[in-house]
Amino acid sequence: MITGETTSGVVADEWALLRLSWLYARAMDRNEPATLESIFVDDALLEGDWFKVQGLSQIKQLPANLHERYVRMMHTVHNQTVEIEGDTAEGETYCVAHHILDGAARGGPTVFDMGIRYHSRWIRSEGRWRFTYRHVTLDWSEIRAARRTLS
Repeated sequence: MITGETTSGVVADEWALLRLSWLYARAMDRNEPATLESIFVDDALLEGDWFKVQGLSQIKQLPANLHERYVRMMHTVHNQTVEIEGDTAEGETYCVAHHILDGAARGGPTVFDMGIRYHSRWIRSEGRWRFTYRHVTLDWSEIRAARRTLS
C-alpha cells in the first residue's frame, strides 16, 4: 500500500503523464508541432499497424499531414493506466478520435471515428516527463454521414 509522501509523488507523476496525453491530443487537433516537440524525446518512436515515424522531425509533421486529410479532428482522451518505476513509466491510454472528412466523394461531410489504445513509454529527465514511445492500436472504426457541421 502506498501512503503519505509517496502517495503525493505517485499522484503527481500520474497527473503529469495524463497531461502529456491531453497535450498530445491537442497538438494533433490544433496542428501544434511545438507542443509535440515539448512532450517527446528527440529520438522517440511513434508507430501503429499502418505507420512508423522516428524522431522529433518526423513526429512534428504528423499534425500537418492529418490536417491535409481531415477538415476537423477531436481526440478525446479517456482512461489511462500507468506503471511507474523511478524515472521511467509504461502505460495504456484509451482515446476516441473523431475526424470530419469533406465527403465530396460521398455527397457531403463524413464522420470517421476511431477507437484507439496507445501503449506508451515515458522517461523523466531534468524533472519533467516526456514520451519515448507510443504504439497506436486501432480497436474499431466507424464511417457515417455527418448530420451537420459548422463552418
